[in-house]
Amino acid sequence: MSFIGVLETIGKGFEKGLKWALEYAVPVEKLVALLFPSAAPVVAGVADATSLIQTAVLLVEQKYAASGVQNGTGAQKLNEVMLLTQDSVTSLLKQAGVTADSAYLQNIVSAVVAILNVQSAQAPATTTTAA
Repeated sequence: MSFIGVLETIGKGFEKGLKWALEYAVPVEKLVALLFPSAAPVVAGVADATSLIQTAVLLVEQKYAASGVQNGTGAQKLNEVMLLTQDSVTSLLKQAGVTADSAYLQNIVSAVVAILNVQSAQAPATTTTAA
């Protein structure tokens, strides 16, 4: 198989995995209500921050899944998500009146990951009909 063929195969697998991940992604509004209940008046900035974190988590998970090293890489994944989101999320939260340091943001990322894990563990309901 050619190099381009390998890349095309990886891309197709990534696309399929991303579709699956987005089906199980928790709606941002639910995450906001769970993670930032005191920030209701300024939900827009907080929702943007939460959406940014969730998107980064999904992309990093997909990257590791595509490379076949999903397990035992939690610390590396967390570092990548923090690198991708920390400045923007800190700024968005500051505008919303939420002071966030690195430890606080790491806890939020971990909470998003935990919620996504629970969400993906639920089997989708299937309907069967008798013929």
